[in-house]
Amino acid sequence: MKWIHFSDPHAGGAAEDWMAYFDKRWVGAFNYRFRRRFQHDLGLLEKAVRYTLDNPPDLVVCTGDLTSTGQPGEFRQSLDIMRPLTEAGIPMLYVPGNHDCYVKRRKCIDAVNRAVHVLCDYELKDLPLVRHIGGIDFILVHESRPTNLISSCGYLTRAASDFVVDYCNSPKNCPRVIVGHYPLIEEHPLWRIRHRLWGQKQVVELLERKVIDVSLCGHIHRPFAKADADGRGEYSAGSVTRNGTMAEMEYLADRDVFIRRRIDLH
Repeated sequence: MKWIHFSDPHAGGAAEDWMAYFDKRWVGAFNYRFRRRFQHDLGLLEKAVRYTLDNPPDLVVCTGDLTSTGQPGEFRQSLDIMRPLTEAGIPMLYVPGNHDCYVKRRKCIDAVNRAVHVLCDYELKDLPLVRHIGGIDFILVHESRPTNLISSCGYLTRAASDFVVDYCNSPKNCPRVIVGHYPLIEEHPLWRIRHRLWGQKQVVELLERKVIDVSLCGHIHRPFAKADADGRGEYSAGSVTRNGTMAEMEYLADRDVFIRRRIDLH
């Protein structure tokens, strides 16, 4: 079982309507104009798509932040680039990031719902859920909600946490991989208080006890691997458009190990 994992393309642009100047979008648009557009290259997302088509996996996993401010035009940029993946029939798992769920404006909510509908065989309202693919149970959680101007935090709700715990209390017949935007393991909770995930304590315990084998995440733009010798642990793909990186992961059932290879798109 092999999958490609990428994250955080952060397509961006100007404010798309005048109401953007009365909600959080003006912060994101300002950030994109003066900082983010110089850091993120959507051409690297195109390279990621070409690599995936040339080396077809069993599954593609995207852990969020297709956009910078959750506007419909930004979603169109990323979805247009990713369309060849859906046309090729490669199954995809996508969970939105905090930038995809930036504000409560109806057009932005409709845009993220449509992105999930276009890319996946489920709807955003269906999360959390479990997909069994290639002999692995993928547990999908939605942690992103609109927040205030200075917060980039995520929230694993009590209902979502209970869903994961209840599912993991059932007999384990295959490996389990949890897919979310935010890292579950936070080594600097006070330093990163504006960017961390809240409500994850019980799920972290499941990961530490190896009841859950692997956590796939984004949000942190640098890739990292916090794993043991068998490949069990947490992996961030990093930002595909900022670092030019994604990951190719494989589960070898005969050895019961996970192998990760970092793909440098440069």
